Amino acid sequence: MPGGRRTGLRIFLPQAWRRQLQIWQRTHGTPVGLARRGRVILLLADGVPVSHVARMVGLQRCHVYKWARRFLDLGIEGLVDRRTVKGPRQSTWHFTAEAAAIGSQYRQ
Repeated sequence: MPGGRRTGLRIFLPQAWRRQLQIWQRTHGTPVGLARRGRVILLLADGVPVSHVARMVGLQRCHVYKWARRFLDLGIEGLVDRRTVKGPRQSTWHFTAEAAAIGSQYRQ
C-alpha cells in the first residue's frame, strides 16, 4: 500500500463490479467522467489514500469522497451522472423553424 495518510474509508469491491469498472477504463465509448469515477473507486478499493487518488485522477479530495459515498450508498449505479430528463427546448425548436423559414425566403 502506498504511503500517506490513512482514512477510515473502506471500499469492498465485488469481483463482478471490479470487472465492470475495468471495462469502463478500457472501452473507448465510455464517457470520460464515468471512466474517471470508475478509476477513483478502483484505486480506493486497492487501498490508495484519498489525496493520492485525487492527484492521480485530477479531482479534488472532496469530489473523491463524494463519489466514494455515492458508490457506498448506491453501488455501481451511483457512479452514473444524475440528469433531469427534460424534453427538447421549445425555444430552440421554434428558433430553428423560424431560421429555416427566413433562410428559405432569402434563397428564392
